[in-house]
Amino acid sequence: MANVEKKDLQYYLDLPYTIMLQKIRDESGEYYFARVLELDGCQSDGDTPEEALKNIREAMEGYLEVKLEYGDPIPEPVPESQAYSGQFRIRIPKSLHQRLVIEAQREGVSLNQYVLYKLSK
Repeated sequence: MANVEKKDLQYYLDLPYTIMLQKIRDESGEYYFARVLELDGCQSDGDTPEEALKNIREAMEGYLEVKLEYGDPIPEPVPESQAYSGQFRIRIPKSLHQRLVIEAQREGVSLNQYVLYKLSK
């Protein structure tokens, strides 16, 4: 008989999910917002980065418990080495391509470097 791995709560909690932490300043004040990229809707906040991270772990636990209870699929993180090549192709209008090439030449950099700079802003 094949060895079937039981995917319980601890299994999922031990996976290397991507947690994004962001400092927010808005009409309610200043706080830290945390979310798990792979788990849609799994988010929390806190007054400090440490509190937000503690709260997101608690939110993950509740999120995963509900998914397991109802038998819903739970996304797992994809290892970075398997998921991202660092390349993507995009089709753009010829006029935009021309403008980007001219702007890159003005800056004295390659089109790739210029587009990377624009995307990172």
